[in-house]
Amino acid sequence: MKHAQAREAAAALFNDQRNPFGAFSLGSETHHAATIPDAVRRCRWIAVDINASGFGLFLVSPSLERARLVACFDSDYPSTSVATKFISGASGEEMVRHSRISTTPRWWTDDDIAGSRQTLESLAWAEPAEPLAPGTNGIAFPVHADRGQCGLVVFLGPDIALSDDTLCEIHARCFALFAAVARIRPGETGRTRAISKRELECLKLTANGNTSEEIAKLLKLSVHTANQYLTQSTQKLNAVNRNQAVAKALRLGLIE
Repeated sequence: MKHAQAREAAAALFNDQRNPFGAFSLGSETHHAATIPDAVRRCRWIAVDINASGFGLFLVSPSLERARLVACFDSDYPSTSVATKFISGASGEEMVRHSRISTTPRWWTDDDIAGSRQTLESLAWAEPAEPLAPGTNGIAFPVHADRGQCGLVVFLGPDIALSDDTLCEIHARCFALFAAVARIRPGETGRTRAISKRELECLKLTANGNTSEEIAKLLKLSVHTANQYLTQSTQKLNAVNRNQAVAKALRLGLIE
């Protein structure tokens, strides 16, 4: 019952705080994110408010067989943190399945980090989960947007400060942030060079967690050719690596 009440409260706050133009208007977040750096800044504001030392926004991969979290950005942007690399790995599979069917926040703690354990354990409207990254305390908020997109906003830190009274507000801000990121499309689409069908196939298989060797086998290509397609699509998307290329392709709706 409490989980349902939490979801209803978060949805109500999310709807109440949106102006007619779709911008989230709670506190200092009165503008519509137009770029990823804008979104990073907004996520950092949320992290400051709950005393988190790190954060990340992840997209859920399209594969039903090989569930995976694809990092859109984290607190080390434009680089990628070590924690994000763990979260994007196999440890995120169960959380992906949860995110697709539920909006209930999930938290975890490390036995060697006492800090926020008592605070997180006291949250009646959140569930415990296995750690997404070793040596961390954290909480993950499932989020959803238009076109069936779903993802996860993750906050890490030894002394996260949250209560049931603020949990719904923070979750609503995460929903708004994810919706803003999902809308970062028109300007970027115009600047994206044409990507071939083969390049998109390689990106989609990468999003599903396949290695270059597996992609080559599935598409009957050499490993060199598969890597070449991935390099070309990464360059065309103005991404720094294939993981960022996958995140951008998912966000732009190039792969589903």
